[in-house]
Amino acid sequence: MNFTTLTLHESDGIALLTLNRPDKRNAISYELIADLQQALDAVEKSLSQVLIITGAGKAFSSGMDLENLKSLIGRTPEQNIEDSRTMARLFRSIYDFPKPTIAAVNGAAIAGGTGIATICDFTLATHEAKFGYTEVRIGFVPAIVSNFLVRQVGEKHARDLLLTGRIFAADEALRLGLVNEIVDPDRLLPRAYELARTLMENSPASLRATKELLSQSVNEELNGRLESAIEENARIRQTPDFREGINAFLEKRKPRWSSH
Repeated sequence: MNFTTLTLHESDGIALLTLNRPDKRNAISYELIADLQQALDAVEKSLSQVLIITGAGKAFSSGMDLENLKSLIGRTPEQNIEDSRTMARLFRSIYDFPKPTIAAVNGAAIAGGTGIATICDFTLATHEAKFGYTEVRIGFVPAIVSNFLVRQVGEKHARDLLLTGRIFAADEALRLGLVNEIVDPDRLLPRAYELARTLMENSPASLRATKELLSQSVNEELNGRLESAIEENARIRQTPDFREGINAFLEKRKPRWSSH
């Protein structure tokens, strides 16, 4: 199977999915989302028992691709709804993936990159890894990822991270429970494979059933909340603040907000 924005290597029951746009700091493009969804489907049907996700180069994923950001301005409400639904579907595919997932965060994981990194079952990070839900800085809203974050860290911490949009280090992510373990860069993938082999000592059927049980316990609530998040995600794109935030970000200047 050929991918243009990632690589997928499967061996000895372990699938390694590497976001492979190092020149773009593995930014999330529409093409990357499509490749990710296709790769997840392939691993689900394969003989691999554990999935590891990491990034090529110095970043895990720097968030939305700049060219895609430019294209968001002027899209129709229907297009915005479909874009939001696509991203929600990707997050849900990772969150509900039937096999254990491990994120090996090798560098910056920002905005959507933070989301992908932290909704895996296990998140390993290097000391140099950085995280941040930076959407409010560009007039956007972290509607979809907020539903997962609140469940992971609690409302008070989620409000801090989402409303400030600040960048935080791996040690804080560990303290908050978003990261399971911090390792040296040269130990990141070896440790991920070590964890994967430990998981493979358990019954695959039991692992799958346990993951289904965990998902079912939140499905009804999450379904409704994600649908509201999709609508809010699309709505904010029609606002002057969103257009100003995107333009300011692309022009590398401070935004001039018009709303109150």
